[in-house]
Amino acid sequence: MGIFQRQDFYFNFNLADRYAIKPAAKVWSDVLPAQLRQSLANAFYNLAMPKRFVNKVLQGRLPGAGVELTRFVLNTTVGVAGLFDVASRVGLEKSDADTGQTFAVYGAKPGPYLVLPLLPPLTVRDAFGFAADSFMDPLSWFVTPIGADFGRAAASRINERADNMKLYDDVEATSLDLYAAVRNGYLQRRRKSIDDAILDRDRVWESISDSFESQVK
Repeated sequence: MGIFQRQDFYFNFNLADRYAIKPAAKVWSDVLPAQLRQSLANAFYNLAMPKRFVNKVLQGRLPGAGVELTRFVLNTTVGVAGLFDVASRVGLEKSDADTGQTFAVYGAKPGPYLVLPLLPPLTVRDAFGFAADSFMDPLSWFVTPIGADFGRAAASRINERADNMKLYDDVEATSLDLYAAVRNGYLQRRRKSIDDAILDRDRVWESISDSFESQVK
């Protein structure tokens, strides 16, 4: 399995990234000013609201789900289709939730780490979640879910790559084993994301429990 993983990693980073994504990101960076690239990143994030909303509800993070709806309404209207993050300016900060995270909150184990062609790093659990999230992408209502996800992910990846060109280059230059560095970084960030989701859920239900007990007394 490890040999095939590294082969897929080689394809993603040494071929797809070096000869397609990175050159496209350089052109993107040269053509679009940083402020416009940030606006596009805001729009991509806004478009992914259904995924975050549904999963926060499923995780029991109900106040967070309410924040997602409020952010979406504000940014879609006042923020001009999500290009401007008005919600953050009034204190409604960004957060994340996805189906893989929901599986983890309910106790599903991650399974082996996966590297698949043209996809971001995943675990087996997160791969199933990634597929489920594809059906919650609004673009999938007009084209096929996988096609919508690939299209949006590609545009988002190029935009994000353009904004972090130096960071990517520094990681590549300083990592003795880039595959291990990417794997470990992904797993650590994923673990923190899941821990934060569980902590948020527990705080919500502790607050509800405390409120109920005070009313009973």
